Amino acid sequence: MLGLGTLRRVVGEIRADVGAARDRDPAARGAGTFQILASWGGVQALLSHRVAHALHETDVPALPMALSYTSRAVTGIEIHPAARIGDDFFIDHGSGVVIGETAEIGDRVTLYQGVTLGGTGFARGKRHPTVGDNVTVGSGAKLLGPIEVGHGAKIGANTVVIQDVPPNSTVVGNPGHPVRIEGSKVEGPDTDWIHLPDPVADAIKGLSERIGELERQLAEARGGAPPEERVRELRPKRGPSSAGG
Repeated sequence: MLGLGTLRRVVGEIRADVGAARDRDPAARGAGTFQILASWGGVQALLSHRVAHALHETDVPALPMALSYTSRAVTGIEIHPAARIGDDFFIDHGSGVVIGETAEIGDRVTLYQGVTLGGTGFARGKRHPTVGDNVTVGSGAKLLGPIEVGHGAKIGANTVVIQDVPPNSTVVGNPGHPVRIEGSKVEGPDTDWIHLPDPVADAIKGLSERIGELERQLAEARGGAPPEERVRELRPKRGPSSAGG
């Protein structure tokens, strides 16, 4: 049965979700609570999930899945009623987000549109990701299977993650590769997807430099001049930050 304590918990979670939207979406900073509840699809989907999850935990039949289905039809966001989601959760834009039955999400997590926390295989039991606190997942990223994403991790846009992600790391690519970010730590959720490290470009650059060195050594051994440099140096993409500033 739904008790007064459960209702208070759900109301508190919804209040925190509205606050998370106001903190992380610049468009919401001048909006009132009612406007956010009425206009932000990610917040609406979370509101529906908080209620559906409370009903699911009290073994109410059918209604939790009906709420989930209705929320998906309205917002384009599918969250299974059994999924466990922490406080201060925010889904930006949100269309196409899927969160599976056994997914677990920590506090202060941010997801962007098109993110999937999906399962692998047909066996029951734990088959969806566990996401730690303070994690940011970029647009279109796919986290598949019972993997663990560590505290403070950052998943780049369109990354496919099929292995555990260490805490405070960044993962990009398909399949996802852990990489390190140079420079100072960004305060708050980091939405700068332009300046992510590129491990493939770094590897090609290393091979190019190695080939050039071997060519120079071969030319010296033969007593000739080193070959003219014909490989264009790879440079990191530069441009304004998508996070502003």
